[in-house]
Amino acid sequence: MVMALDNILAVILGGGRGSRLFPLTKMRSKPAVPMAGKYRLIDIPISNCINSGIYRIAVLTQFNSVSLHRHITRTYQFDTFHAGWVQIWAAEQTMSHAEWYQGTADAVRKQLNEIRTTAAEYTLILAGDHLYRMDYAAMAKFHFDLDADITVAVQPVPRDEASRLGLLKRGENFRITRFAEKPKDPAVLEEMVSLKDKKRPFLGSMGIYLFRTDVLFKMLEGTAYTDFGGEIIPKAIEEYKVVGYDFDDYWADIGTIRSFYDTNLALASPNPPFDFYDPKRPIYSHPRYLPGTIIHDSKLEDVLLSEGCCIEDAELRNCVVGVRAQIRAGVKLSNTILMGADYYDDKSCAPSPESGQIPIGIGEGSVIDGAIIDKNARIGRGVTIKPFPRDSKDVDGNNWFVRDGVVVIPKSATIPPGTVISPEIAEQMD
Repeated sequence: MVMALDNILAVILGGGRGSRLFPLTKMRSKPAVPMAGKYRLIDIPISNCINSGIYRIAVLTQFNSVSLHRHITRTYQFDTFHAGWVQIWAAEQTMSHAEWYQGTADAVRKQLNEIRTTAAEYTLILAGDHLYRMDYAAMAKFHFDLDADITVAVQPVPRDEASRLGLLKRGENFRITRFAEKPKDPAVLEEMVSLKDKKRPFLGSMGIYLFRTDVLFKMLEGTAYTDFGGEIIPKAIEEYKVVGYDFDDYWADIGTIRSFYDTNLALASPNPPFDFYDPKRPIYSHPRYLPGTIIHDSKLEDVLLSEGCCIEDAELRNCVVGVRAQIRAGVKLSNTILMGADYYDDKSCAPSPESGQIPIGIGEGSVIDGAIIDKNARIGRGVTIKPFPRDSKDVDGNNWFVRDGVVVIPKSATIPPGTVISPEIAEQMD
């Protein structure tokens, strides 16, 4: 088994534009988006690889990639006596490919020469925007035992979610016999039932694929397929042995502002659905060596709090607070993700000045409910942000946005003192 794992190359797809996560992706790629106060989304699949004993990891990048590159190079460095590596394979122009990645499959196709140089017998394809903990070694053993060409990680899906996902029909010996992309037809849905569980009768693709590398090459070389889920897997079912590996644990696709918001806030609950505290299978990230958080005369209820923060005479309820966050006197935060900062102002814990530049953090007396405040944002004194209904239409304000019913303050944005952001204000902008 050890030798088999040594023959696996993990390829993480990290080059997408991430338009559904805008404006969090305004200045960074999707896998570089901060998560749970101190991590980034890319940390999840890389940590899963390391914890599974897979030490050759390539991250494909393209869009707004500088911060992602910086994070990976600072974080994932094996010592000189270790054969493992985490490499960045950036999109590039070559004699045979002059255009950008055109999709997940096309991204891997354009890196086939790099994959070939690794001599890996198996290639594990992973997404860079999911939250889950999986033992890929167990999936690999399943693949080897069945002598499969391709293994797809699958998860039970309830009927009310089936039309949003790619569904797989599985027959005897775990073999996948059919694929349907987000089926809406009730007749098709009935044909895709794979499980006896009445509550979760369908199998949804998790976008995790283990290929025999020679099969991967046959599927990509000389073809025009651009997508794994919609094109490669349906075609492979006809020609190769494709099996479905069961994963029935927590898994979240962080593809939209709403899913990002809900998933993060759930981590602040007393019994969060995802456990970052597992000592045997930790989630790794960049060590920052920050001081402890200072909390003075404040009330915190259901708060995930990171290190290096300063909270002065404030009230926080159901919040995620990132590293170096500065929350000043009289602030009330509810149902809010405050990502913190990349650096400190000269006087980080001092009160906001009456005039001059607004410091990083939340200014005195601000009341904020239902928001995502990105890194290095400067919120002036007395700012009010009220929650929007979940079905609110998108709004583009002055340094603020509403997406999926969530107010988002972009990275490094400044909100002037006394600003009010509310559904009523949004209606007046029409």
